[in-house]
Amino acid sequence: MMRNEVLSILTNHWLVLKELGLQSLAVFGSVARDQARPDSDVDILVEFQLPVTFDRYMDVKFYLEDQLGVPVDLVTRRSLKSDLREAIEAEAVRVA
Repeated sequence: MMRNEVLSILTNHWLVLKELGLQSLAVFGSVARDQARPDSDVDILVEFQLPVTFDRYMDVKFYLEDQLGVPVDLVTRRSLKSDLREAIEAEAVRVA
């Protein structure tokens, strides 16, 4: 998927994602660099409003996959080691 297409879909669904517990949302990886291939997944960096549960995480992941029509790699900022976090945040395209 092209970056603009992904960003448009995510922006249009932000209110639902916020209701599902998201506080922030950004795209990184090949989609953010606009280098995604037809078989690429979409890498999404999120922050949840607390508390975060496994069910809430999976609800967001499945909702995003349904809306985008491709696999989603959902990553939380808290789960990233600092050196990796810096690299990801440097290329991330913030949606909300």
